[in-house]
Amino acid sequence: MDLRALHGKQLLAAVAFVAATVVLAVQLITPTPVVVSIGGNGAEVAELGGYFQYRDVAIIGVAAALLGASGTYLVTRDWSRATAGSPTTDRRSPTPTGDPVRDDGNDDLPPSDDLLESRRAEWEETADRLANNEREIYETVLEADGVMAQSDIVEATDLSKATVSRTLDSLETKNLLERKRRGMGNMILLL
Repeated sequence: MDLRALHGKQLLAAVAFVAATVVLAVQLITPTPVVVSIGGNGAEVAELGGYFQYRDVAIIGVAAALLGASGTYLVTRDWSRATAGSPTTDRRSPTPTGDPVRDDGNDDLPPSDDLLESRRAEWEETADRLANNEREIYETVLEADGVMAQSDIVEATDLSKATVSRTLDSLETKNLLERKRRGMGNMILLL
């Protein structure tokens, strides 16, 4: 999240969230000590350990409610309006369900054959520059039209799960592919 995108109510909610967090932490860390006087003249004074008084409990309750309300607002807020117009460098944009969609200007239709062929040519060019395991894994995903489950890559190649995972790390670092979490596994998407 870009903090420069916070305006109006979002900024107020973010400030309330941080303030409530600080107040709550301070109150929980330093409870008020209870002082007890023993004897008729108050000669003996004992300080018991840190206990919460009614005032402390009230402050903690208000801070926790404010923290919960502002946090919920910030998490459930539709950020697409706040970040509209900000440029993206990603070739794929997530749909509301989180599924990647190729950004060809029309999200309702699958990518055109021309676009797919031009992307395939770029991917093949990239595959030619790779060596060993990176090339084998990249070409395996390429044969699946650029999208494949990580578990299917392990099955399609003679490589171990660990080798596939390390190689995918390397390819992801080079911005050649992206891993998206799907259930218990990952989907691999060529960029």
